[in-house]
Amino acid sequence: MTVVGIKFKDAGRIYYFSAGDVGEKELVQGTPVIVETGRGLEYGIVAIERREVESQSLNQPVRRVVRIATPEDTMQEEANRQFEADARPIWMEKTTNHGLDMYLVDVDLAFDNSKIIFCYTADGRVDFRELLKDLAATFRTRIELRQIGVRDEAKMLNGMGICGRTLCCATFLDEFQPISIKSAKDQGLSLNPTKISGICGKLMCCLKYEEETYEELNKGMPGVGDKVQTPDGDGIVLSVNILRQTARVAVQVKNQDDTKADTYQAADMVILQRNVSCDRGCNCGNCRKH
Repeated sequence: MTVVGIKFKDAGRIYYFSAGDVGEKELVQGTPVIVETGRGLEYGIVAIERREVESQSLNQPVRRVVRIATPEDTMQEEANRQFEADARPIWMEKTTNHGLDMYLVDVDLAFDNSKIIFCYTADGRVDFRELLKDLAATFRTRIELRQIGVRDEAKMLNGMGICGRTLCCATFLDEFQPISIKSAKDQGLSLNPTKISGICGKLMCCLKYEEETYEELNKGMPGVGDKVQTPDGDGIVLSVNILRQTARVAVQVKNQDDTKADTYQAADMVILQRNVSCDRGCNCGNCRKH
């Protein structure tokens, strides 16, 4: 099947559509097109040019590209975007009048003006039935109120991460991946929430980027508190450096009651006993296994 990838928002997810009868030279990256969606015709931009894929590899119904957008279509899209901007103060007025604490994140007007979607955040569930009636009477079209999560809010609003760059979710990530605290543990990061959380308050998406690499590097690595055998004798692991594949070990000095700490390569050590009395937040083998 010949498909093209279409985006409807600058930082939105890419959806695949059948190229249909539209010519290859016309569907270049950045071309505005009109596509068929579940809610009617929509205006989008080509993000991925024509390619052949197996039908079963697409986990969504594949609709078609209807045509290349005309100048009139582009003018209609621009008018819709202006309408969305004008709808924001009306939302604020209506929610204030109804005494509802709902923060508006995004307004999305369907290309054919058949429906308006208001995306908002709120603490808990909100009874917006009267607000819905009021908005429908004002705009005289179908209204949908959609409560979104904090990660979607950050994606729509954009911002600056602790790395000093614009948010990944608002630039190139088209969908969110599940992230667990295990990713931070595997990478030997501080488990201080302020250091491993994004501006949305959830774990940073970038923890996922090197997860597979660290999982591979952690194989065969001892953890803090493990008993290991080194070229200089048996000892207890004090700290590990995952990227360097080294561990600092306290080794009993032969014929003395003292110990010395030295650094050894993981390949030069044999794990004799895992530290089973792990503490949440440590980097021991038991934590990494769970």
